[in-house]
Amino acid sequence: MVWLLIIILSYFIGSIPWGFLFARRKGIDIRQQGSGNIGAANAARVMGKGWGYVVFLCDFLKGFLAVNLGSLFAAYFGANVVLGGVVAGIACVLGHDYTIWLRFKGGKGIATLAGAALALRPLLFISFGLTWIVVFFIGRYTSLASICGVLALPIAVALFVAKTDSAFSFLLLFSVSMAALAIWRHRSNIVRLLNGTENRFGKK
Repeated sequence: MVWLLIIILSYFIGSIPWGFLFARRKGIDIRQQGSGNIGAANAARVMGKGWGYVVFLCDFLKGFLAVNLGSLFAAYFGANVVLGGVVAGIACVLGHDYTIWLRFKGGKGIATLAGAALALRPLLFISFGLTWIVVFFIGRYTSLASICGVLALPIAVALFVAKTDSAFSFLLLFSVSMAALAIWRHRSNIVRLLNGTENRFGKK
């Protein structure tokens, strides 16, 4: 019962489409502007960098909040705390990517994933964040930075989490599944990157 509770609560936390809601308050349907994505990068492109930061923070906090609540519920019911956080993080990112409020068409989950990673293990967030920053400032492609960032997650788990750590298998499950989902959600970006037609950050 506790796992169903964690999944449902985390999904609905993740499903709040902040980018869409903020844009709608300004009379904009963000799904019809820029890349059509409801995430922070497109919010910055359509509404300005300030709104992009606001959307990123809100989406980030969804993942952070969901993982902490999932861990708390798991602890309260005597279940594995790390697994509770992992299940919550995955459900939250799925809620963002496939939000029920927009006919299951959401964002790409990077900010929400980053928040979940921080709540699970700061080391995961640091590995993701440093990789994202380096790749972004080299190429100025948010999509490429995001793809490389998520690929850094399972590598970080393999390198820095001891296999004797009881959380190792759960963190590996989280990082591999979330990396796979993020790459799937970026498949159109990957095609444009390969074709040399992907937009750099800062260009309309």
